[in-house]
Amino acid sequence: MSDGSEQGVTTVKQNVCVIPDLTIKDLLSAIPAHCFKRSAWRSSLYIVYDLVVISGIYKSATYLDTLISPEYISLPHPLLYPAARFSLWAGYTFWTGLFATGLWVIAHECGHQAFSESKLINNSVGWVLHSALGVPYHSWRITHAKHHASTAHMTQDQVFVPKTRSQLGLPAFDPTKEDILGSSVSDEVMKELKEALGDSPIGATIGAATYLLGGWPAYLIRNASGQKRYPKGTNHFNPDAVMFAPHQRESIILSDIGIVLWLAGITGSIYTFGFWTVFRLYLVPYLWVNHWLVLITFLQHTDPLLPHYRASEFTFPRGALATLDRNLLGGGGSIMGWIGAHATNGISETHVLHHVSSKIPHYNAWEASDALRKRLEQAGIKLQGAPGGWGEVYRVFKECKFVEDEGNILFYKNASGLAATRPAFTDDSASDSGIEVDKI
Repeated sequence: MSDGSEQGVTTVKQNVCVIPDLTIKDLLSAIPAHCFKRSAWRSSLYIVYDLVVISGIYKSATYLDTLISPEYISLPHPLLYPAARFSLWAGYTFWTGLFATGLWVIAHECGHQAFSESKLINNSVGWVLHSALGVPYHSWRITHAKHHASTAHMTQDQVFVPKTRSQLGLPAFDPTKEDILGSSVSDEVMKELKEALGDSPIGATIGAATYLLGGWPAYLIRNASGQKRYPKGTNHFNPDAVMFAPHQRESIILSDIGIVLWLAGITGSIYTFGFWTVFRLYLVPYLWVNHWLVLITFLQHTDPLLPHYRASEFTFPRGALATLDRNLLGGGGSIMGWIGAHATNGISETHVLHHVSSKIPHYNAWEASDALRKRLEQAGIKLQGAPGGWGEVYRVFKECKFVEDEGNILFYKNASGLAATRPAFTDDSASDSGIEVDKI
């Protein structure tokens, strides 16, 4: 997106997003048949592998901790010993949290019935793994399935639903001073929006950091960033919550039991081993897992390049393709990119494929993604985002502020009221709420 200012009006040259008209058959037929096969044995090996890696990280940190003393190394100042020990255990929490996110991803696959051919095995393994990571398995499985069915739908999606201009209490849209698609805006309106939204680097940094650290529990407990039409107090622990059906009540209670056992386990461990030991070995890595979960999913579904749809323009294939693949930690170089993808079982790198067919296990998703990308390229669609990391979260957080109340295909606008992207169609009849757009 490039811009220019003339006579009190700022105009930008926008990217063009091809709105897909592909069918689900078009997408699934591009994927090799063997990619759909699920194996409980093979999936279980990834659980064992992640646990072995995490155990190795713990053993390494414990051993190295014994060497941080004047008896083994000579440091120029006594305070450097606790500093070195802090750095060692900070590294432990980071790497443990990253590989524990891989376990989280496997539990997530259980919820999609991608772990094995058996529903009993899937739900049993998923309940154990997610409960151990503080996740109400069935409750989240149910709402997550709704998210997959209605991704990028303004009134049906369950999470990362954009706030509209009116929901944020911004000045009403004025067609004489700004373009509905966000290609131009007057300096007067731009100033009003910036004052209302705030656009300082410090504010964006604090907002992004708060989102990464508290976004996941806030979503579970009070529906933060979730569907706006749900009543106040909606949460994932109430069997009577609006997003659950009566026949799902027992599953929600079972999920709550898992969380109670998780909390009891933490409490018992603190009583037995002490708070600081549990904090260092489990609670901080747990916070890292939550952080990675929010970072990965936020960047998969939020970007100025991605459309959101109201009911009249939504289809399942359009929703599935309103996501991005990103290389987690790829901004740190090829080695860090490989580690990020490897540790988290490719959840960020193969996400578009995951939305097209969520029952494909992660170990087959790489080949399936390659095949799907070739089909999408034939339709002029490329869904590869910038590498996932903190800098990208900051950029997206600044660029994605609100969407308009009008229109059926929506793109985020920034604090200046400008949108980086506009829709384009492959036929000659489509329009966005009566506003003709570029035809290609």
